[in-house]
Amino acid sequence: MCPRQEPEQDRVKEENNVEKQEMQEVIIPEACATLKYARISARKVKIVIDLIRGKNVDEALATLKYTPKAASEIVEKLLKSAIANAENNHNMAHEKLYVAEVFANQGPTLKRIRPAAKGSAVRIRKRTSHITIILREREA
Repeated sequence: MCPRQEPEQDRVKEENNVEKQEMQEVIIPEACATLKYARISARKVKIVIDLIRGKNVDEALATLKYTPKAASEIVEKLLKSAIANAENNHNMAHEKLYVAEVFANQGPTLKRIRPAAKGSAVRIRKRTSHITIILREREA
């Protein structure tokens, strides 16, 4: 399930306490894909995901394909998964899809120890990240 799957709500003001109307729900169709525990730091991923935010999915795929960063391959695979989710699970049209939201959060850090000079030790931090892509349809 997407992180913010709750429907957005519009509240109708009460007029003179005579009429009370129920809250109206506005559901915006969206498809998402999440990759957890990716073995790359969130800082490195954010450089790549800033390039595709708000773009059409075909344009985003082309951008990722020719970006010379380690994170671009991971994000490209995740974007393809989000597109497949949109088409198969939510019946969205591929031509109208765009990257509405994309973010990378820090995951747990794997701590390792490396021997250093004079019998001391240095801690190595192997960082992980959680990457999420949310797609929506453009209104033509």
